[in-house]
Amino acid sequence: MSQTTPPDSRSFPLRRQCPLAPPPEYDRLRAQEPVSEVRLPTGGTAWLVTRYEDVRTVLSSPAFSADGTRPGFPTLLPGHEQILRRPPFIRMDPPQHSFYRRMLTQEFTLKRVRTMRPGIQTTVDRLLDDLLARTPPVDLVEAFALPAPSLVICQLLGVPYDDHESFQSRSKAVLSGASTAEQSATALGGLRAYMDGLITRKQREPGDDLLSKLVSEQLEPAGELRRDELLMMCVMLLSAGHETTANMISLGAVALLEHPDQLAALRSDRGLLPGAVEELLRHLSIADLVTTRIAAEDTELGGTAIRAGEGVIALLAAANWDPGVFPEPERLDVHRGNRHHVGFGYGVHQCLGQNLARLELEIALSTLFARIPTLRVTVPVDELPYKHGGLLFGLHELPVSW
Repeated sequence: MSQTTPPDSRSFPLRRQCPLAPPPEYDRLRAQEPVSEVRLPTGGTAWLVTRYEDVRTVLSSPAFSADGTRPGFPTLLPGHEQILRRPPFIRMDPPQHSFYRRMLTQEFTLKRVRTMRPGIQTTVDRLLDDLLARTPPVDLVEAFALPAPSLVICQLLGVPYDDHESFQSRSKAVLSGASTAEQSATALGGLRAYMDGLITRKQREPGDDLLSKLVSEQLEPAGELRRDELLMMCVMLLSAGHETTANMISLGAVALLEHPDQLAALRSDRGLLPGAVEELLRHLSIADLVTTRIAAEDTELGGTAIRAGEGVIALLAAANWDPGVFPEPERLDVHRGNRHHVGFGYGVHQCLGQNLARLELEIALSTLFARIPTLRVTVPVDELPYKHGGLLFGLHELPVSW
């Protein structure tokens, strides 16, 4: 697609009008222009894909590449061109992507993740003990939603939690639509420098953690990873490992409080919990914008011709609200109970940490509402500070009382 922006193409990203629903324009596009041209904030244009089946095609077909080094790969945030110069493996295609992913798969299997349940429960209980000892109102993001997954990923990777303010603020800057290109680049450089120092420490004093294992088994000269490759892998794991789940915990709490009948159903039947997590993942679709691709060859999608080298954005929220797949998609229904949503993506790039995220959400949300049955948000939901314009949707703050 040409880097000269056509005058009739619409600007993107589109803003959510209701924080618990995708932008309303997605419905019109899905019905009338399922593959449509949009103008990107970083320049140029891309194809926007909104139907469920088309989104899954983009995410699974080799005709659409995740290789961020290809010329014209679409970027949505200033400064992210720098990331694509040395991209993490999620911005690679097989076999390179498969090579890196295999190094991590065993750490995130369902069997492995289930062994983490007692530790996650202990972490959640301790955070809620501390929260309940404070005088409300309390920011649920700062006191609970953010530290819970941060503590879990720190323990898994072997990252000192005492450094959380540093890596959390830098991760937020990299993913935020409010950051300038300079701010994003500075934050990414800080994350890389931090992880570089941590790798050096693990070389001297290895521990019983994933980073130590990668350093001892995969880093050159004994292994096959260059230091810069290991750096980007661990930066991605650390950032994605806490930001995504933190946003889902806080937004999930709001969604359930806004649907008291669904919360009551969960309280009366804990067996609904796994399905409720799937429904929240579908309904909220916080990673709507992360699935960017580029056409690797001339192809066709939804009746539209796409040329090699043109950018494509497969909208997860639009797919997850496709009424042809999810009847009454606007209705939050904890009884819906399906797992074929694309909240974690689809195909070979489907989220590596999805089993861990599901477990964290189950424990965090069920324990939160069991321990604080009178929990309430202290300001109108539509006045809360949301993360518009970034790669991940979520909340900056969530003041609650009880």
